[in-house]
Amino acid sequence: MKDRGKYYITTAIAYTSGKPHIGNTYEIILADAIARFKRQEGYDVFFQTGTDEHGQKIENKANEAGVSPKAYVDKTAGEVRRIWDLMNTSYDKFIRTTDEDHERQVQKMFRKMYEKGDIYKGSYEGMYCTACESFYTESQLVDGKCPDCGGEVSPASEEAYFFKMSKYADRLIEHINTHPEFIQPESRKNEMMNNFLLPGLQDLCVSRTSFTWGIPVDFDPKHVTYVWLDALTNYITGIGYDADGNHTDRFKKYWPADLHLIGKDIIRFHTIYWPIFLMSLDVPLPKQVFGHPWLLQSGGKMSKSKGNVIYADDLAGIFGVDAVRYFVLHEMPFENDGVISWELMVERMNSELANTMGNLVNRTIAMSNKYFGGVAENRGICDDQGIDDDLHAHMTAAVGKVEGHMERLHVADALTEIFNLFKRCNKYIDETEPWKLAKDEAAQDRLATVLYNLLDGITTGASLLQAFMPETVEKIFAQINASVVDLEDLTHVGNYPSGNKVTDKPEILFARMKVEDVLKQVEVIEEAQKAALAPKTEEKAEEKAEEKAEAEAAPIEHKEICTYDDFAKCEFRVGEIIKCEAVKKSKKLLCSQVKIGPNETVQICSGLRPKYTPEDMVGKKVMVIVNLAPRKMAGLESQGMILCAEDAEGNLSLMTPEKGEFPAGSEIC
Repeated sequence: MKDRGKYYITTAIAYTSGKPHIGNTYEIILADAIARFKRQEGYDVFFQTGTDEHGQKIENKANEAGVSPKAYVDKTAGEVRRIWDLMNTSYDKFIRTTDEDHERQVQKMFRKMYEKGDIYKGSYEGMYCTACESFYTESQLVDGKCPDCGGEVSPASEEAYFFKMSKYADRLIEHINTHPEFIQPESRKNEMMNNFLLPGLQDLCVSRTSFTWGIPVDFDPKHVTYVWLDALTNYITGIGYDADGNHTDRFKKYWPADLHLIGKDIIRFHTIYWPIFLMSLDVPLPKQVFGHPWLLQSGGKMSKSKGNVIYADDLAGIFGVDAVRYFVLHEMPFENDGVISWELMVERMNSELANTMGNLVNRTIAMSNKYFGGVAENRGICDDQGIDDDLHAHMTAAVGKVEGHMERLHVADALTEIFNLFKRCNKYIDETEPWKLAKDEAAQDRLATVLYNLLDGITTGASLLQAFMPETVEKIFAQINASVVDLEDLTHVGNYPSGNKVTDKPEILFARMKVEDVLKQVEVIEEAQKAALAPKTEEKAEEKAEEKAEAEAAPIEHKEICTYDDFAKCEFRVGEIIKCEAVKKSKKLLCSQVKIGPNETVQICSGLRPKYTPEDMVGKKVMVIVNLAPRKMAGLESQGMILCAEDAEGNLSLMTPEKGEFPAGSEIC
């Protein structure tokens, strides 16, 4: 095998907000197929994947679960890795953004960019999407919603550090124009240029103060590094980049990356933010970023509440790992979204895996055993109609076609080409009719040659298939008593060893399935998904019933009259909520950090959780009493009171200034 040099491939790191569904899992399977094929071609491959574990969304989910953020991401990262391993992916490195060496390098990179003048301190006011962990201006919203995920946004204002994106914009535009292969597919490149780069880049928020679950800025620890500067840099920290220049041999060998494989929804971050960060660090840019399409659920969006989310382990439990790998790779076009359904899986299982490939291998082995005791010999007796030549032409041509498709990342087309070869082998059986040759004593040498040609064709097809369905290929070669052949040797025929003896007990590779039997199993899976949500649903219903009962049983009563002097003792101010989180030990309390002056902040616990989320609260200016005696609430000290109105049904409304320009600390009189 020729030494083709190095090849560094990465996936996007999976966000640890929950168990990855089959659409998320598709990416790691796709990357694995590419990595395995590159190894077959003779490349020294390094394949990295991992998990993205910081941010406000994670902090919120951990609070809801009543555990620490680290405990939450440890569990979820373990689940991600379990799924990746289940799908037989051959990654060389699984990085976590909570790894100490990664966190240390992020802090050093942040400082380096700051000292270079690329990062500066400022403040941000805008609309924030917790799901995407992104800020937007009003003009960027679509119908008042997040332009990326379509979710709700809320006003947010906080001190932050910003990266000067515009400083490197012209240099990035020039790079994209002079490297047409950099962004793939072509449509993604046009989108980035026309929608973001050419209109002009805004400076990027790269730190936050409204939550704590992130990598602290070492020279200003009340700030944590914002998601993209943390997450994107994993591609270099994972292979040993050092901001001080003391890089490992691995980094020197494998960087720049040959391929960043990501979903099309995060193409902007990888083709604009990431290259600009690298320019700031004086690090070469990756060679290519491929934004693959999505794998969608047939008949509508996957939803946990509907119980119709499709997970890789459920699919593998019914069809097997390699069948799942085949399906997601085969059904995803290069540029357009693919569709998955249980019914389509059954159809592909029966037609392609059980029939086209499985039946070909099984009956070839069966005929070899029946007619020659399992021994396969090439006796060189070819037909005079060109049938053998045509089969051989398909075998040798398949290699170049598959390599060409893989070079262009047309993975589905490469897989189709391999199965076209299996179909040609099946056609060869129909053309040569071995069962008829077996009846003619004079045609025994021809029969032996036919069966050898079939085993040789299976050898070529299975060798090409190894990157896509490795377990199945291992089973095929075990049954025909041979080994995977190097790609460069597949350019000629005769790779199956003449005189080999195949197994006398062929195994069925893929059994045919009935749709109705599969759907019965699916019903059980979907009911289990719904049942997992039931306790939460029941708990919410109980909370609502309690709230309604309290509202109906709590008529408003007048308190006793107080003097003006008593009232004058209360100190009312405008407070700005700069941080808010749910209190773990309470279903009703929120704990807010409220700015009540230029350099003064108090902590206030309030029973607003049934009506407001922490995200709703951050950035709001509210009316507060700041001179109440502190008191303990669910183990936390509350140093004041946030005022709000409440109706008879328990609906709450914060008391806020009519006009928003009053600074925090303004006296209310």
